[in-house]
Amino acid sequence: MRKTIWLLRLVGTIQVVLGGMYLFAPAFFLASIGHSVPQQDIYYPLSMLASRFLGYGAALLYISNEPIRYRLWIQVMILIQLIDLLAGIYYTATDVVSLSISAFPMFNAGWIILFLSIWMPKKELA
Repeated sequence: MRKTIWLLRLVGTIQVVLGGMYLFAPAFFLASIGHSVPQQDIYYPLSMLASRFLGYGAALLYISNEPIRYRLWIQVMILIQLIDLLAGIYYTATDVVSLSISAFPMFNAGWIILFLSIWMPKKELA
């Protein structure tokens, strides 16, 4: 269970940092990871994305103390990461983004899926 607690804290922290970057420094962040800088009107939907990163990250930090009680949150994060991974594969395969941009996020999605799945707390027996 200790591994799960630390994993949730790590993934939660990553989500909060990503949320902060998309909210407070989207142009800098996107440029620093190799993406083109979008038109300024795109900063609004990026801030909506940031709110989800921040909210889910905060939730993971909160549930890390009792992961068995909040299995659904962990399962949803696995689904989020699976969608991220599949989108990365699709957009890389169709040459929308280069592998140099997508490799690191896809790698992260992969290890998050793997370890959240392996260390998923077992259901409590009623």
